[in-house]
Amino acid sequence: MATHKSAIKRAKQNTKRNLRNKSIRTRVRGAIKAVRTSIEGKSPDKAKADLAVAVPIIQKAAQKGSLHPNNAARKISRLTRQVNALSAS
Repeated sequence: MATHKSAIKRAKQNTKRNLRNKSIRTRVRGAIKAVRTSIEGKSPDKAKADLAVAVPIIQKAAQKGSLHPNNAARKISRLTRQVNALSAS
């Protein structure tokens, strides 16, 4: 366990950030799952609506630093391609 004052502070900050990042990542996973479920259900309208909800959530996670910006862009790109492929067919 941390004994120096600065180490104690750092441990507290890490705990706070861990909780914040965990909740943000959980929210992102839920949004992605909603889009993928709509894609598997073959409903293009619902998939587009879910994608419109998921994109800002993923972007905000990248903005907050919970996700790497390239990781967020990759997730958005792949989901968008899947939704577009579903509506094209």
